[in-house]
Amino acid sequence: MNKSLILILALVTFSWQAIAQQRPQYSQYMLNNFLLNPAIAGIEDYADIRVSHRRQWVGLDGAPSTYYVSAHTPLNKGAGSNAYHRALAHHGLGASFHTDKTGPLRRSGVTMSYAYHLPVTNSINVSAGAAAGVIRSSVNSADLRLGNESDPLAGGGNINNTVLDLNLGLWVYSRNFSVGIAGAQLLEDAGSFGANTFEDATLGLQRHYFITGSYRLEPTENLDIIPSVMVKLASPSPASFDANVRVMYAERFWVGGSYRHKDAVAAMVGVYISPLLDFSYSYDFTTSDLNNVSAGTHEVVLGFKLLNNNRIVCPQWVW
Repeated sequence: MNKSLILILALVTFSWQAIAQQRPQYSQYMLNNFLLNPAIAGIEDYADIRVSHRRQWVGLDGAPSTYYVSAHTPLNKGAGSNAYHRALAHHGLGASFHTDKTGPLRRSGVTMSYAYHLPVTNSINVSAGAAAGVIRSSVNSADLRLGNESDPLAGGGNINNTVLDLNLGLWVYSRNFSVGIAGAQLLEDAGSFGANTFEDATLGLQRHYFITGSYRLEPTENLDIIPSVMVKLASPSPASFDANVRVMYAERFWVGGSYRHKDAVAAMVGVYISPLLDFSYSYDFTTSDLNNVSAGTHEVVLGFKLLNNNRIVCPQWVW
């Protein structure tokens, strides 16, 4: 794809982001719901750290490429919350960083999170969380070929904008189910600062909402089947949904599949290697018109369990 087509892609990207969802797309979000919901922070008995790279629509120049690093840990959880027992009331802290590049557009964000977890019965727990940070959007003029030499970008100028980001979430969970609701980019453009935008350009944010649910079935001692769903709302775009199912053997190995509304079907596989390390991979088969020019999407997630004194291999609360 030449730079003229990259410019077209950039313009399409701006238009798409004005009416649709701006948050990065993840196929394996169910393994790390902390990306969507800050109420997850500190849910496990160890410090959960995850690193991921997603390369979307392989074969299409300027297609999205996303990286993230996330980490969260419990505080004052105590020794009583061992596997599949009542979780003690405790706090959680977390942080995340992501960068998403599409053609000349780059959007990067960093947030700090806090959550409070409270048992309401012997088996059901509720947590609420908040995350605050900044999102910086920029357009690199070096990636553009402009026909109008008087265009402000022709002289090498960039479009930049930084806004405050606020996310809130609620999570209800037990050994075998979870339900969550979260809102992201709730301030929209109210916290914009450090902008270097031109009159006709906008890199604004829209509010996003995520509703998730999962259930864990145990047909045999060594086999778990975990269906899950997510509904995504980002006005004024229509609601969309994901439907997923994973099959886990001996709390070590798993395979899964996912359907993303009017977008893709994904195949996933993962392994909990040790009390320190886990690994997972997914491949998306594009079902939209982009499948004519795309060879699909690859996503890799590497997880680390630090301060894991109980030597837990499979996560207890977010499977």
